[in-house]
Amino acid sequence: MEESGKTAVVAGGSAGAGRAVVSCLIDAGYRVGIIARGEDRLQQLEATYGAQVLTRSCDVSDAEAVERAGAEIEAALGPVEVWVNAAMLTSFSPFARMPSCEFDRIVDATLLGVVNGTRTAIRLMEARNRGRIVNIGSGLSYRAVPYQSAYCTAKHGVNGFSSAIRSELIREGARVTVSLVQLPSMNTPQFDWARNRLSKKPRPAAPVFQPELAAAAVMRAVREGRREYLVGTSVLQLVFANMVFPDWLDHRLADRGAEMQKSQAEEPGNRDDNLDTPVPGIDATPHGSFGSLASGGGRVVDGDRARWLVFGALPVAGFALGLLLG
Repeated sequence: MEESGKTAVVAGGSAGAGRAVVSCLIDAGYRVGIIARGEDRLQQLEATYGAQVLTRSCDVSDAEAVERAGAEIEAALGPVEVWVNAAMLTSFSPFARMPSCEFDRIVDATLLGVVNGTRTAIRLMEARNRGRIVNIGSGLSYRAVPYQSAYCTAKHGVNGFSSAIRSELIREGARVTVSLVQLPSMNTPQFDWARNRLSKKPRPAAPVFQPELAAAAVMRAVREGRREYLVGTSVLQLVFANMVFPDWLDHRLADRGAEMQKSQAEEPGNRDDNLDTPVPGIDATPHGSFGSLASGGGRVVDGDRARWLVFGALPVAGFALGLLLG
């Protein structure tokens, strides 16, 4: 797609991976509408980028609010060609200790936020029959981990929802694409403000990447519009290992899954979290507090091509080798 002078929307664009995506889109010549709850961070973005952005404060789990925000952004900035769904919530907690309202809140923001953003994007794009929808997923949508049951539930749902909508758009002959970008552990602020019942402050499980890698994968999806991108070798390992060794991973994560998500830092018992309201005092930044663990580079792989290599090319090569040896 041509990128100069276009309009994009990033839901969840005030921090973390979404914030990194905003920077990349602006660098590529887009006007960007940014949807998020935290008004302080949205004001920071307006001060930084001026007329290049338009912000709207709303909860992505509210379908009517997302639809209003999308309509207002399009009226002000022009036809929306790109919509990125990046908003998420999580809680580091044993499922048995998590109230039902907490589980529902995470699923509402992380899954229904994608649903509401996608619905609004399709309605805005259908008149011109053109556009890119990019849904931010996770390696945990293929291989869930303990103590993030609600988040993993939501991300599995994002996979299923995106596949269903993609097939509908193909059937209708629409030139609107739906891409999934499956992320590895990222150094984002979520570990500084997510609700936590672990004995230590949560951390991203190794290997850790900077959110700029997520933004690079999203920009590739905007350019190409392919169905799925796997980001980082750890996501590739999760996807294919879970296909072959799911029971082994169940036991491995039972043994090590909690420790992989704990830092060495003590966790204050009364710190604020962002489950119900945004946490004040944290800037509109892509980065969290684990930059010393994070790598700036990493692979971004077309998921379908990776599957073909594993399940197509390798067996063919083995067959050919067998013929040669025979």
